[in-house]
Amino acid sequence: MIYFKLVATAIIWGGTFIAGRIVVQALHPFSAAFCRFALASFCLVLLTYHVEQKLPRVRWSQVIGLVVLGLSGVFAYNTFFFWGLQTTPASRASLIIALNPIAVALASAIFLRYRLSSLQIFGILLSFSGAAFIIAQGNPLHLFREGISTGDLWLFGCVISWCIYSIVGKWVMQDLSPLVATTYACFIGTVALLPLALDTGLWEILPDLNLNHWLSLIYLGLFGSAIGFNWYYEGIRTIGPTRAAIFINLVPVSAIFLGVSLLGETVTPLLIAGGILVLLGVSWTNLG
Repeated sequence: MIYFKLVATAIIWGGTFIAGRIVVQALHPFSAAFCRFALASFCLVLLTYHVEQKLPRVRWSQVIGLVVLGLSGVFAYNTFFFWGLQTTPASRASLIIALNPIAVALASAIFLRYRLSSLQIFGILLSFSGAAFIIAQGNPLHLFREGISTGDLWLFGCVISWCIYSIVGKWVMQDLSPLVATTYACFIGTVALLPLALDTGLWEILPDLNLNHWLSLIYLGLFGSAIGFNWYYEGIRTIGPTRAAIFINLVPVSAIFLGVSLLGETVTPLLIAGGILVLLGVSWTNLG
């Protein structure tokens, strides 16, 4: 059953790129991120009460860590995520975000003194090569002529934000369960997003959203955040973080398939080749 949940989680997270593309056509990134996590916070509080029978109180010594989690994993990550999806196709975006496990592995080696095996180092280099291949459109000289797009830069901001979230999270979750830490971080990030969402005309735009926009927001908040995180944490608890993380490799595959099926995006041989390099690199890094 847990393997089914992990596969389903990867497919759900692949779908967040499609839902995000739809939402940012109508909402400013700040407003889109706020709506997503306002709904996610509500769902996570209910889920925490169901699992923990209460919302555990935190000590003042834990507050700073939770604030960093909220500002990095929710506020910054999702602002960059929606900004990037304004101009970058969902399939391309998912392959850049696929560098998250690689970047976290590097950050863990640097800041947490985790040792990387030769296979993991090879996987890191392979994944970065795949991402560079995609962005350069198969020609390294393209980077010098055209440069990296603004959307690509925002998505790399997601990778940096997730590194901070993951490294700080390892410390915070020494005392708090992943579900409780995520719930508090989600709430803090949502509060931080509120004034910026209001400043970008959230209340004026909401009445103009159509059914597709609302369904996409519900998908992002309920499935992509509350359910997806809970199932992923169940996987970590049952089979361990390394084996559970391998299933993240299915996210870009899901995003590309859904992008072609639902948004009519084009899959080029270069995208496929770069995607294979990224996925192989991530797999070897997780298995090393």
